[in-house]
Amino acid sequence: MFMDVILLLDSTVRLATPLLLTALAGLYAERSGVFDIGLEGKLLAAAFAAAATAALTGSPWLGALSGMVVAIAFALVHGAACITFRGNQIVSGVAINFLAAGLTVLLGQSWFQQGGRTPPLMGEGRFETITLPLAETVRDVPILGPIYSELLSGHYLLVYVAFLAAPFSWWVLYRTRFGLRLRAVGENPAAVDTAGISVAGLRYLAMVCAGILCGLAGSYLAIAQSAGFVKDMSAGKGFIALAALIFSKWRPVQVMGTCLLFGFLDAAAIRLQGKDLPLIGEAPVQLIQALPYILTVVLLAGFIGKAIPPRAGGTPYVKER
Repeated sequence: MFMDVILLLDSTVRLATPLLLTALAGLYAERSGVFDIGLEGKLLAAAFAAAATAALTGSPWLGALSGMVVAIAFALVHGAACITFRGNQIVSGVAINFLAAGLTVLLGQSWFQQGGRTPPLMGEGRFETITLPLAETVRDVPILGPIYSELLSGHYLLVYVAFLAAPFSWWVLYRTRFGLRLRAVGENPAAVDTAGISVAGLRYLAMVCAGILCGLAGSYLAIAQSAGFVKDMSAGKGFIALAALIFSKWRPVQVMGTCLLFGFLDAAAIRLQGKDLPLIGEAPVQLIQALPYILTVVLLAGFIGKAIPPRAGGTPYVKER
């Protein structure tokens, strides 16, 4: 029973990782006043770029770098549409999602002729799990051994990066000058502009941060958790990350907790497949697969309370003359 709980929590951590990185990406963008509906598209584009590069070069590091570069490029396109040309941020984000969904399949088919997939990644083409010191030695120690050797050890590097990124983002936003300015530009850009600080520059920098984090999330999906890219492999994770961001009211540590909750729901749903449930017997696979999304809607509708976004969010800044 205890090991079942540990394994469930281990799956929770793995499944929460792409959600956490993507939600933190949205946090930087939206704290600066740019609503980012295009998280799903950037996540998908980064996953394809990472898998394609790793397949062609055999290096997961180059794959992750490629994923970040492509996600930053998509983020800057969104930034140009919203910040420079003052377009509608929602429409731009939706366009990014459609562009990524179509372009990844088109390029995948053109380059690899495998129905939009990339070739399977083997051996050194993927990131390998990291075994923490003494993990094998303490494995048989009651309680603490399984927690350390199974739950804390044996994850991919990007898992540790993701869970360090949440407290680091808290420190950046609340303890640095950059974070103060970023939060200020999302609340009152006119005051930031009056102080002689570039509103557009700060927002573009926030979009670059969002691109880096989405790039890491996509790389994790394609060259760590999976062994290559398949069509629409993000499977709505960008939207769930956006829901987690709203649920946590745009606060980084709460974002981590919410993503762990959604990861737990996903892990539990996977384990419930084929099991007999009270009252309904063996549940249809489709119902089990939809369970995390259904519970996401229920949680957002019933438990979030009033979530107030940054006051300048969604509104292009026009410099007063």
